[in-house]
Amino acid sequence: MKIFVFILVFLSSDLISPQSKHFIYFKDKGIEKGIVLEKGSDSYNLAFEQLSEKSIQRRIKHMSEQNFITYEDVPLNEDYLNQIILLGIEIENRLNWFNSISAYLTDEQVQQIISYSFVERIEPVKILVFNQPKALIAPSFKKPDNQNDFGYGQSFAQLQLSEIPIVHSKGITGDGVLLGLLDTGFDWKNHESLVNTNVLSEYDFVFKDSSTANDSSDHPTQHNHGTLVFSIVGGFKDSTLIGSAFGSDFILAKTEDVRSETHVEEDNYAAALEWMERNGVDITSSSLGYNIFPSEFSYTYRDMDGKTAIVTRAAELAFRRGVVTVTSAGNEGNNSWFYIISPADGFNTLGIGAVNNNNQVADFSSRGPTSDGRIKPDLVTQGVGVYCAQAGNNSGYINASGTSVAAPIASGIAALLLSAHPHLKNTQVRNILFETAASSKAPDFERGYGLISAVDAIEFPNLMEVEGSFKVIKMFLERENINPQTVKIHYTTSGDEYIEENMLFDGEYSYNFLFPSYLFSGDLVNFYLTYNDFNSNSFRDPFEDVYKFFYGQFNVQLNLDLIKEYTDFVISDPFPNPFVPATQVYTTIQIKSAGNENFSIVIIDALGQQVKKYSGITNAGTNEFTWFGDSENKISVSSGAYYLLIDLDGKKYSRSLILLR
Repeated sequence: MKIFVFILVFLSSDLISPQSKHFIYFKDKGIEKGIVLEKGSDSYNLAFEQLSEKSIQRRIKHMSEQNFITYEDVPLNEDYLNQIILLGIEIENRLNWFNSISAYLTDEQVQQIISYSFVERIEPVKILVFNQPKALIAPSFKKPDNQNDFGYGQSFAQLQLSEIPIVHSKGITGDGVLLGLLDTGFDWKNHESLVNTNVLSEYDFVFKDSSTANDSSDHPTQHNHGTLVFSIVGGFKDSTLIGSAFGSDFILAKTEDVRSETHVEEDNYAAALEWMERNGVDITSSSLGYNIFPSEFSYTYRDMDGKTAIVTRAAELAFRRGVVTVTSAGNEGNNSWFYIISPADGFNTLGIGAVNNNNQVADFSSRGPTSDGRIKPDLVTQGVGVYCAQAGNNSGYINASGTSVAAPIASGIAALLLSAHPHLKNTQVRNILFETAASSKAPDFERGYGLISAVDAIEFPNLMEVEGSFKVIKMFLERENINPQTVKIHYTTSGDEYIEENMLFDGEYSYNFLFPSYLFSGDLVNFYLTYNDFNSNSFRDPFEDVYKFFYGQFNVQLNLDLIKEYTDFVISDPFPNPFVPATQVYTTIQIKSAGNENFSIVIIDALGQQVKKYSGITNAGTNEFTWFGDSENKISVSSGAYYLLIDLDGKKYSRSLILLR
């Protein structure tokens, strides 16, 4: 009888094809791929209904009121989904941005589904071997010589290295910022440093429920990593541990399954980013990375190019919608991989490396460059001997090392910056962190632009738009002896004679000046500040050189090269926009490319008629195209709205612009 049972089991296992998780990509969404959505259309309304009010407002701030919903946001075609479900297949994740779903499939199901006319391709979901951060037995810390208003305990050193306590002492703790964490799970309700943190929402993408703490089926260590990461940015236990942005609101996603083997599934990560973005997150932070996979479907270093890995592309799509995306650079610096890992390879995603408390790069911290030669990591914070909460123990704490514990310090600083200056766009946050980091004048492949300073970032002058004009804002956090009546701005657009004006004081830390409305979009503005203290000592900011920016753009430059900003990792917005050809100011669009990619740019009018077309093959680097407001036969076109439909090696993008006569 035992032999008989054995034979039955053997035969059944041989007949049943094993299942593995796959992405199923659809050819369209029931509407033409890449089209500009018409406001009020069914597709537009379906996408709009999925967004929270906070997400809508953030998108409008970054993408404009006319174009804050794109083709990627349209939900998947329900008819296509129903045909998949009819096969008895359970959908794991729906990825609107990629027009894709993930599901467990047998080989037979793969062959059946790929034959459907609406299916574009099927790919395996990749899996990462995930390394937990190292625990330290005897870390060394700088003694807390200035505790400000809180008792930081052993967390003081990791924050002081980036000058965070002085920012906290001014009442800037992350208020008003929604920060999303993607990790293994969070035992936040059971730890003294996290129980009072303001968590607005949480979701488990492994077991599909609303609790990110350990499930009954989880491995006991499942929520360990996420808990310690959460405490580094959001924890608060006076005299014990204080997080870098403890005053922020949080949204939590459990994306990783660490049962038996510690591994990560990239579809959960991408789905979590979409969910967070819809719920209005301002900043996302992940301490996980993707490179080495236990199968033949691994990424290679060549794929660390900012546009290949699903998680990288998802992070970049979130950035395009106004989210500041932060992630750990990876712990590969002392092994055979060595380089940064995805999604830290993203063009706009901030990849965070690790230093010790003496600002020395940790040997394990992943190095750059990306495979296409860009500077990575982007920035560094302390990632050696970081004090954090221990899951499963209400009052337990440990010390950990890894870029995974450096990332939450960095994302917390981004939250402090956005809390101090709520008007900032994510491109400004990114630019300011680069400008004020310690190695901004000489970035390298070990520490990127260098150690972040929260004080320097918040004090760096920034711009906001006010009814078509631009205002510069400058905060002074460390100088309390300034005579407000002496703070002046000196600016010029000619490069010669400077105009001197008083700056307005808000009564606390901030000064501002509204530039005159007669400045033209595209004008290069140079400026510097002067002020006296009450002892009549004079100061100049910057001490040498000048701040500069293109009027109409938001990034102020000092240490970095003056460039026009990008809204995503490949295609810039047209600039200037609107543009007036009669003033000989024409609009330009820029394409970043690795080179040898086919491209076309089709300009159409509001009626959908083609006006002009550019096409060819890209060069490596930045490719720039200027439209003079004319048609194919060089006749000037009329005022109005125009659209640019861009195809870059089969990937489609759209941009809109206004021409004024």
